[in-house]
Amino acid sequence: MLGRATWRELMNDRPLLVLPLGSTEQHGPHLPLDTDTRVASAVARGLADRLDPVLLGPAMPYGASGEHAGFPGTVSLGTQVLERVIVELVRSVDDTARAVMVVNGHGGNAAALMSARRILAGEGRPVHLWAPTTALARTAGIPAADHDLHAGRTETSLLLHLAPDLVRLNLATAGPSPSLDELVAQGVAALSPTGVLGDPAGASAAEGARLLDAYVDDAVERLLSWARRQGITPPAAQSMDRSA
Repeated sequence: MLGRATWRELMNDRPLLVLPLGSTEQHGPHLPLDTDTRVASAVARGLADRLDPVLLGPAMPYGASGEHAGFPGTVSLGTQVLERVIVELVRSVDDTARAVMVVNGHGGNAAALMSARRILAGEGRPVHLWAPTTALARTAGIPAADHDLHAGRTETSLLLHLAPDLVRLNLATAGPSPSLDELVAQGVAALSPTGVLGDPAGASAAEGARLLDAYVDDAVERLLSWARRQGITPPAAQSMDRSA
């Protein structure tokens, strides 16, 4: 882990650096503000457990969450500032890592990340972006995953697995299921007074564990494929005993 190392311990190797990126924003009346950060961190840890060498950076808990304005607890850098932060972070690790992967837990960060990647690519600094998709949720057997935009069954299941003591399941309530375009255009507060976009009903820790495995499997596969396309020596896959 990057934060636990000393600079001397990083002198002889330049591994791939994995940076979890989340948010601090409302997640309905039943989920904690750091839900996205917890999910991104869990995927990044799972990836680091399965690949070697990989250097795991500390999670960044703030992103571009302007669509969640109007709810107490939402803290946002905005798209332009987040873009600049990512660019400067990646520029700063030339002596530390040979490439960077950002594990993104919040959809609102995507525009900043894609813009930052374009800038960095022009400088010869390779960056791989990964984020969860509804297709992965469908693969893991989450019903109605396409209509589960925020604080619904998917995220509730993940948090029941990762931090069950922080889930106020008795306060969980269903919200509307707008399109992504409606969400971007109107913001969450105009669409859902609770901040929920989807339905948490049916969520379970077992479902969350299954979904997290699907996320990590996909992140590993996509990272290895990207590294090969970039001509970067990929980290080696570690054998994992799933029965343990």
